[in-house]
Amino acid sequence: MKKLVFAVVALAMLVAFTGMAMADDPVNQTPETQGIDTQTVVYCLGTTTENDNIVWTQSSEYIGNSPPLQPTERYYVMSYTEDTIMDNGYGEYTKQMSTDTQNKVANQFNFEATKQVDFVQVQEGYGYITTEESLLLDGAANATPSAGRFICPFAAATYEYIPQYCNIVEMGSSFDGYAVSMLTDAEERHVAATADVGVAMNYGVELEGVGTAAAWINAHIMEGRDGTTGKAIDLVYSELTTASGTIVDFQKIMAYESGVRRF
Repeated sequence: MKKLVFAVVALAMLVAFTGMAMADDPVNQTPETQGIDTQTVVYCLGTTTENDNIVWTQSSEYIGNSPPLQPTERYYVMSYTEDTIMDNGYGEYTKQMSTDTQNKVANQFNFEATKQVDFVQVQEGYGYITTEESLLLDGAANATPSAGRFICPFAAATYEYIPQYCNIVEMGSSFDGYAVSMLTDAEERHVAATADVGVAMNYGVELEGVGTAAAWINAHIMEGRDGTTGKAIDLVYSELTTASGTIVDFQKIMAYESGVRRF
């Protein structure tokens, strides 16, 4: 499929905004870690449904002690949902999903989901598909002394504290219609051994079909500047793209990265 220019522009704008003062400090893994991997393949003439729900809460302390946050606590909630129904038609559904609670490095992710959906109605006016997917990351922390949180000596020398923050970001897409070929990819990272690795979330959708398509990002960023409780930035960001009718190409790519060290 063609790559639309507006998708690249939207990505560039978002990176510019998130580069201002973002300073998420990932939560560290627990002593025991878990991995969950699934692969789904369905080719069906008739009705196919898929319902996925994940809510993952993790703290650098103990989740039962919050609220309120402990003095240097880092607290994250990650959520993912997908709901798909293909009815009275021929559908092909393929999905790979992975969740891993281990510490990750800068080119790895704790959660990844990739799906390909193709659907056509068998009899005109009867077959229908509706699908919606959403990925959310909500993180908050009190100020933390930078000593002991960085492998990079220059980062620790530059910042005495990793400031307090309260950041929430949600990305997703949906489609309702009679025919579609659709690919989505979602990934996020919020668990790492040190603050050298930032928090990240990416989402992309590409489709063509007959119906109504939507893709969106919503974010509310609140950051401090030092070890005090003052707020230095408050950023609200919202973006929604829709198309309805015979859709020749629909693509949107979104990315979020937050950390003291970014590359």
